[in-house]
Amino acid sequence: MFKSYHKKIISSALVASVVLLGTACNASSESDKHIEKAAPVKTEAKTPAKAEKKVEAKTASNPAVGPVNPTLSDGVKDTYASNGKHIVDGGVTYPIVNGKTGTYYVNEAAHTAHVQYGKTATSNEIKAWDIDVMPDGTGLPEGSGSVEDGDELYEEKCGSCHGDFGSGSGSYPALAQGNAYELQQTLVNQRTGPDMDGPRRNFGSYWPQASTFWWYVKTGMPHPAPLSLSDDDVYAITAYILSVNEIEIEGEELDDEYVLDRAKFLKISMPNKDGFVPVIDGPNGQDNARAFFNDASNYGNGVRCMKNCIEGDPIVQKIAQPIVDFQPALSSVKDLPAPKADAKPAHPGKAGYDKACAICHATDGMGAPDVGNKKAWTKVLEKGLDEVYANGINGINGMPPKGGGSMDDAAFKEIVDYMLEESK
Repeated sequence: MFKSYHKKIISSALVASVVLLGTACNASSESDKHIEKAAPVKTEAKTPAKAEKKVEAKTASNPAVGPVNPTLSDGVKDTYASNGKHIVDGGVTYPIVNGKTGTYYVNEAAHTAHVQYGKTATSNEIKAWDIDVMPDGTGLPEGSGSVEDGDELYEEKCGSCHGDFGSGSGSYPALAQGNAYELQQTLVNQRTGPDMDGPRRNFGSYWPQASTFWWYVKTGMPHPAPLSLSDDDVYAITAYILSVNEIEIEGEELDDEYVLDRAKFLKISMPNKDGFVPVIDGPNGQDNARAFFNDASNYGNGVRCMKNCIEGDPIVQKIAQPIVDFQPALSSVKDLPAPKADAKPAHPGKAGYDKACAICHATDGMGAPDVGNKKAWTKVLEKGLDEVYANGINGINGMPPKGGGSMDDAAFKEIVDYMLEESK
């Protein structure tokens, strides 16, 4: 959760996202990193004799569930992991009353049956899944790349989506918008007036760790061809993005000749590294998350409850300066507009193109002939229409068969016909 000078309010979605980060970003060694990926490990919790009795009574009837604390109101019970610690997100369990835990009936037999959670992952399975890069350098390979090389790679592989100098383009996020240290100071801005600036969030100003960027670029980018970049390519692109964010490494500016390698990468200190709570990195990450989310005073109204959570009428925050003079006026009508009398029916291949092909053929940045480019498609048609169909159906160069879609040959040909018609 991002730090703020105002009262902290958390939605369940945000809690879930932080918890997921907590499980992914808290290890400092290989053994710690996989402890929750493998089968649960039984540990002896140091608790008073009374607490131990409660544990035995609970686990005897349901060995798949850890101990509970029945002291919360309305019979609500704290939930613990198998190692005797609170679960990370501060979750609770609710007692079955008249066959229900809430509005709906539950299968009581399922609550007392022992559940088998699959099998223990093999070392090879763990190795195949373990592709993330941790803030402490775990998973980060050796390699190097210069800012200059990263600039060229960015223009070739990334610029068509993320814009010049990482400034963002359309629905693709900005990676840089100027000096990251200055933009980080805007994160506490509140738009309380019509001319006031809001927070400026991008990789440089908002992300707490550079390791997430390295891992995401390596495994997920470029979008049409993930895992196609070498380790050196990723170091170069990372160096370039750090450079356009004006981020320094140990006080040194990243000019064109600067070469980023593993040793230098581990010295990167992002401007917003301390901007989130709880601290989820390092060996104490999950314990920090447990302590934070199990203390209700850190979020919401400070009380764990499911009903009667607010005394009196709720205070609703209203917009201080609402916009009311909309042109045209706002409407709640959800009907689709009536088709124009002279409008021609949609081409049968358009829907398939939008779904499966536009990502590469909408622009010329992907190396594929872009729709609307008469010259490019005239050159393609020199092979003959039948060969164009065959190449598309079977795949050619970087294009997978049928663009990776699962439509039949006839539907694919309709898509090709649509692209040709739009490119006359």
